[in-house]
Amino acid sequence: MTMTTTHTTEPLMQQAPQKDVQTHSRSRKQPLYHVVLLDDDDHTYDYVIGMLRKLFGMPTEQAFRYASDVDSNKRVIVDTTTLERAELKRDQIHSFGRDWRIPRCSGSMTSLIEPAPE
Repeated sequence: MTMTTTHTTEPLMQQAPQKDVQTHSRSRKQPLYHVVLLDDDDHTYDYVIGMLRKLFGMPTEQAFRYASDVDSNKRVIVDTTTLERAELKRDQIHSFGRDWRIPRCSGSMTSLIEPAPE
Protein backbone atom coordinates (compact mmCIF):
# COMPACT_ATOMS: atom_id res chain seq x y z
CA MET A 1 0.00 0.00 0.00
CA THR A 2 1.45 3.27 -1.03
CA MET A 3 0.55 6.55 0.55
CA THR A 4 0.82 9.69 -1.40
CA THR A 5 0.45 13.15 -0.08
CA THR A 6 -0.08 16.14 -2.20
CA HIS A 7 1.33 19.45 -1.35
CA THR A 8 -0.08 22.53 -2.84
CA THR A 9 2.14 25.38 -3.72
CA GLU A 10 -0.72 27.85 -3.80
CA PRO A 11 -0.95 29.95 -0.70
CA LEU A 12 -3.97 29.28 1.43
CA MET A 13 -6.39 32.15 1.41
CA GLN A 14 -7.25 33.26 4.83
CA GLN A 15 -10.88 33.99 5.38
CA ALA A 16 -11.74 37.00 7.40
CA PRO A 17 -13.71 36.12 10.47
CA GLN A 18 -17.38 36.51 9.74
CA LYS A 19 -19.21 39.00 11.81
CA ASP A 20 -22.53 37.98 13.22
CA VAL A 21 -24.63 40.50 11.40
CA GLN A 22 -28.34 40.42 12.00
CA THR A 23 -30.46 42.03 9.40
CA HIS A 24 -33.47 43.74 10.84
CA SER A 25 -35.99 44.11 8.13
CA ARG A 26 -39.34 45.42 9.01
CA SER A 27 -42.06 44.57 6.65
CA ARG A 28 -44.07 47.69 6.33
CA LYS A 29 -47.76 47.13 5.98
CA GLN A 30 -49.81 49.26 3.68
CA PRO A 31 -52.37 51.37 5.51
CA LEU A 32 -55.90 50.07 5.26
CA TYR A 33 -59.03 51.92 4.20
CA HIS A 34 -62.73 51.30 4.72
CA VAL A 35 -65.14 51.31 1.80
CA VAL A 36 -68.29 52.85 3.28
CA LEU A 37 -71.70 52.50 1.64
CA LEU A 38 -74.09 55.37 2.41
CA ASP A 39 -77.85 55.02 2.74
CA ASP A 40 -80.47 56.70 0.60
CA ASP A 41 -84.13 56.18 -0.17
CA ASP A 42 -83.64 55.63 -3.90
CA HIS A 43 -82.43 52.02 -3.85
CA THR A 44 -84.19 48.82 -2.83
CA TYR A 45 -82.83 46.00 -0.72
CA ASP A 46 -82.76 43.89 -3.89
CA TYR A 47 -80.52 46.47 -5.57
CA VAL A 48 -78.12 46.64 -2.61
CA ILE A 49 -77.97 42.87 -2.23
CA GLY A 50 -77.38 42.36 -5.95
CA MET A 51 -74.67 45.03 -6.05
CA LEU A 52 -72.82 43.60 -3.02
CA ARG A 53 -73.02 40.08 -4.42
CA LYS A 54 -71.68 41.16 -7.79
CA LEU A 55 -68.99 43.64 -6.70
CA PHE A 56 -67.79 41.97 -3.50
CA GLY A 57 -68.70 38.33 -4.09
CA MET A 58 -70.80 38.21 -0.92
CA PRO A 59 -73.28 35.43 -0.28
CA THR A 60 -76.90 36.57 -0.26
CA GLU A 61 -77.26 36.30 3.53
CA GLN A 62 -74.23 38.49 4.19
CA ALA A 63 -75.31 41.03 1.58
CA PHE A 64 -78.76 41.18 3.22
CA ARG A 65 -77.13 41.93 6.61
CA TYR A 66 -75.17 44.80 5.05
CA ALA A 67 -78.32 46.11 3.35
CA SER A 68 -80.11 46.03 6.70
CA ASP A 69 -77.19 47.76 8.43
CA VAL A 70 -76.98 50.56 5.88
CA ASP A 71 -80.75 51.05 6.14
CA SER A 72 -80.65 51.21 9.96
CA ASN A 73 -77.37 53.04 10.55
CA LYS A 74 -77.25 55.18 7.38
CA ARG A 75 -73.80 53.80 6.56
CA VAL A 76 -71.99 50.48 6.60
CA ILE A 77 -68.38 49.42 6.02
CA VAL A 78 -68.50 46.89 3.20
CA ASP A 79 -64.76 46.29 2.84
CA THR A 80 -61.45 47.12 4.49
CA THR A 81 -58.54 46.95 2.11
CA THR A 82 -55.61 48.79 0.52
CA LEU A 83 -56.15 52.28 -0.84
CA GLU A 84 -55.92 51.15 -4.46
CA ARG A 85 -58.56 48.44 -4.03
CA ALA A 86 -60.76 50.74 -1.90
CA GLU A 87 -60.74 53.34 -4.68
CA LEU A 88 -61.60 50.65 -7.22
CA LYS A 89 -64.52 49.35 -5.13
CA ARG A 90 -65.83 52.86 -4.47
CA ASP A 91 -65.71 53.60 -8.18
CA GLN A 92 -67.46 50.33 -8.99
CA ILE A 93 -70.26 51.22 -6.55
CA HIS A 94 -70.58 54.67 -8.14
CA SER A 95 -70.84 53.18 -11.61
CA PHE A 96 -73.17 50.27 -10.80
CA GLY A 97 -76.15 52.12 -12.22
CA ARG A 98 -79.63 53.11 -11.19
CA ASP A 99 -82.19 50.93 -9.47
CA TRP A 100 -84.81 50.27 -12.17
CA ARG A 101 -87.30 49.24 -9.46
CA ILE A 102 -87.67 52.84 -8.26
CA PRO A 103 -88.69 55.29 -11.01
CA ARG A 104 -87.22 58.35 -9.26
CA CYS A 105 -83.81 56.66 -8.89
CA SER A 106 -81.36 58.55 -11.06
CA GLY A 107 -78.10 56.73 -10.42
CA SER A 108 -75.91 54.53 -8.29
CA MET A 109 -75.54 54.53 -4.54
CA THR A 110 -72.96 56.71 -2.86
CA SER A 111 -69.88 55.42 -1.12
CA LEU A 112 -66.69 56.84 0.27
CA ILE A 113 -63.36 55.66 1.52
CA GLU A 114 -61.84 56.55 4.87
CA PRO A 115 -58.67 55.47 6.66
CA ALA A 116 -59.13 52.48 8.92
CA PRO A 117 -57.77 52.93 12.45
CA GLU A 118 -54.43 51.20 12.95
